[in-house]
Amino acid sequence: MKTKENPTRLDIAGTWRGIRMMLPLAVFTIAFGLAFGVAAVHQGLAGWEAMLMSLFVFAAPSQFAALEMWHSPLPLLALAAVTLAIHTRHMLMSAALYPWLKALPQRQQFAMVILLTDSNWAMALGEYQRGERNLGILLGGGIALWGAWVVGTAIGLAFGGGITEPERFGLDVIMLCFLLMIVVGGNPRAAMALPWLAAAASALMAYWWLPPYLHVMVGALTGGVVAVLLPGRWLRESAS
Repeated sequence: MKTKENPTRLDIAGTWRGIRMMLPLAVFTIAFGLAFGVAAVHQGLAGWEAMLMSLFVFAAPSQFAALEMWHSPLPLLALAAVTLAIHTRHMLMSAALYPWLKALPQRQQFAMVILLTDSNWAMALGEYQRGERNLGILLGGGIALWGAWVVGTAIGLAFGGGITEPERFGLDVIMLCFLLMIVVGGNPRAAMALPWLAAAASALMAYWWLPPYLHVMVGALTGGVVAVLLPGRWLRESAS
């Protein structure tokens, strides 16, 4: 009913609104991109290699993971496997957006998720649940973060050689704090406590006992499965 009155759309006004809404986090994303640029310099990457990575990959966790594996010969299969493990959660994120995206042609659906990140996904999904149907919110948020990430990388590459101990600044904590805010504040229902606990426990065990980066995939899948299997009655009682 609501979607008939307020159908899915995509326009410039909505895109600009998404950009403006994401600007505060984009400022911090510049700092996070700077950290990547500095780390790339210290790892021995050429400036053009790091810039192309930020321009076309635009995925901070897998880019930092790639730096750890950046040696000759380049382990392409291992890099692909690690990237897949880290970003498996995007399958669930995209599925959550499908009710909003399904009105678009399939090619446009794929184009819309190219700039999908945890941050603009969380912002856009929150707006969708409040009745927003302009997909420019999602697109604009992604554009703002992508631009900030590229600018930050460039700054880090330009000045990274003068920073001798980049790890002491702890710039990666910025994104961690933002994601924690999403988990704690985005959906405070008690019904989500059990899936969160299951995801955290399984991710920790996978971090200790499985190969690197698989804990991301294990935690996401475990939390999702627990949420799906919870009895509807328990969910309703916990939400009330």
